[in-house]
Amino acid sequence: MRPVYVVGAAVAPFGKHPDRSAADLGAAAAGELLRGTGLPPDAVEAGFVGSVYGGSLVAQRVLQRVGISGPPVFSVENACASSGAAAHLAWQAIAAGVHDCVLVAGVEHLTSLGGGALPLTSADIEVEQGQVMPAAYAMRAQRYLHESGATVADLTNVTVKNRGNGALNPRAHFRKEVTAADVDASRQVADPLQLLHCCPNTDGAAAVLLTSEGFARDLGTPRTRIRASVIRSGRFHTSFRDMTWPDITERTATAAYEMAGMRPADLDLVELHDAFAIAEFLHAEALGLAERGTAHKAVAAGEFHRDGRVAVSPSGGLLSRGHPVGATGASQLAESYWQLTGVAGALQVPGAQVALAHVTGGGIYGVDNGACSIHILTAEQ
Repeated sequence: MRPVYVVGAAVAPFGKHPDRSAADLGAAAAGELLRGTGLPPDAVEAGFVGSVYGGSLVAQRVLQRVGISGPPVFSVENACASSGAAAHLAWQAIAAGVHDCVLVAGVEHLTSLGGGALPLTSADIEVEQGQVMPAAYAMRAQRYLHESGATVADLTNVTVKNRGNGALNPRAHFRKEVTAADVDASRQVADPLQLLHCCPNTDGAAAVLLTSEGFARDLGTPRTRIRASVIRSGRFHTSFRDMTWPDITERTATAAYEMAGMRPADLDLVELHDAFAIAEFLHAEALGLAERGTAHKAVAAGEFHRDGRVAVSPSGGLLSRGHPVGATGASQLAESYWQLTGVAGALQVPGAQVALAHVTGGGIYGVDNGACSIHILTAEQ
């Protein structure tokens, strides 16, 4: 299999955009990507666009707006991992020698759905009984606090850290630091989660350009190499479910580390799926960043800060950057690309050489999550 590179990235700033459609946002990100790399639209050999609520043929509606019309394009839906899955399919196509230049985008316009919890899949027994994602994460949080000895204050530490990072990110939905008192004063959503322990519903889009080695060399833009690209789905079972262990993240990470020939200790930064504050603890442990039941201690000790042992969500994460579900995976790859090419500005992790992007989601009966994608990238000298 051929090596695959990320050679450019763009993000349409996340936030509320009631007057723009998902296709408008996607075209803004894709157009900025093409302009930034100097690549003409007809040089793009294929496109993969991830979205959950973007509607039929969202890939065509996005890419036609920037002059990419005619080549094979695909709309990809895989819950929160949609654009992570789109990047994986693009990686496969280049690694296998099918294409040399593929544009990947993720788009979502959640404003059009109104407020409240996002709608989950219909005809699902747990959803029909009232399951929503804030409730699921609240149950996970309650169990984690019970088993680990962590407190609500530990959850708040995650929010304070990630909102502090996001305050420096011009692409983030929320660009204001918060204090522990601010978090405590926010309304309760589902015990023990307060409003500021939860990510916002966000509109946004992101795009990255993946190429073969020869194409990257000819293009001449800064590049990072994808050392691992892995997708896993949830294992269905109806037996006891451990609410504190995201098995899907562990399995995906194990395969990614093996593919990359790396260990968790090799990582300099991780863009992690922190849809709720508790998710940073659960997924950090499943990724091997901390021993089970100790991630809250790592956050409190500053180990996951931008200048700590491994920077977790230096972009602000979903808690600050926002979570336009179909666009999250692509935005994580974009943030990782900028870190590894040394152009992350105020967000820069000192000496960053290895990054991991992790996104998971999809609440359906019988699995912990429906889909998970992990990419490991390295800087190229």
